[in-house]
Amino acid sequence: MDIAYSVTGFLVGLVVGITGVGGGSLMTPLLVLLFGFPPSVAVGTDLLYAAVTKAGGAAVHGLNRNIDWKIAGLLAAGSLPASLAAILFLSGVPDPKALNVTLTTALGFMLLLTAVALIYRRPLQSVDTRLSRFVHRYRPFVTVAIGAFLGSMVTLSSVGAGAVGVTALLFLFPAISAVRIVGTDIAHAVPLALAAGLGHAWLGHVDWILLAGLLAGSLPGVMLGSYIAGKLPEHLIRYSLITLLVLIGGRFAVR
Repeated sequence: MDIAYSVTGFLVGLVVGITGVGGGSLMTPLLVLLFGFPPSVAVGTDLLYAAVTKAGGAAVHGLNRNIDWKIAGLLAAGSLPASLAAILFLSGVPDPKALNVTLTTALGFMLLLTAVALIYRRPLQSVDTRLSRFVHRYRPFVTVAIGAFLGSMVTLSSVGAGAVGVTALLFLFPAISAVRIVGTDIAHAVPLALAAGLGHAWLGHVDWILLAGLLAGSLPGVMLGSYIAGKLPEHLIRYSLITLLVLIGGRFAVR
């Protein structure tokens, strides 16, 4: 096992602990750009990494009753079938070059969308327009549709279940507390990441040694990041992450 994998897991875990986001949006680009893994392997391995690491967070939120299981179920009703459809789509792409172009394009798009979600998360909570009222009127159907979008794009990129999912839920359910929104999003992300990761494993896109190394470093990184999160300026952390996502997302989007 390469110690560099554990160091990378630690650093990404540190960022996740400090910011609450950034797992897939940093891990997958690092695996591609720093270690030279094919995008397919980076995405598949990161999905299983996310499923394991987020399971602990979901358990804690569940014990604290910070999960709205009805909303999580609506999201899953859209995301799991969409994830299966995305896996079947990928299985029909025989050319590795075309496969990697598809995945890197999706990755670039989702990284940029994640940055936008972080920028506009707070303004979206106070939006009061005809569109927002229409969306709130049909929330169950819109929630399933959002789940379908997340299911397909997370399967293709491993990015979006965190920042994009939370932002969508804050817009759809402004009356629910932020901690309950986060808990619900994490609870939904676990089965989605697991299903998508197992799908990629079926396609041969998972490096199991890499996965073990990443997991070995991530837990202490998350713990340390969570400890020092309150000691750092929130705006500095947030905009540094946004800048990083825009730069990396632009790099993948124009490849």
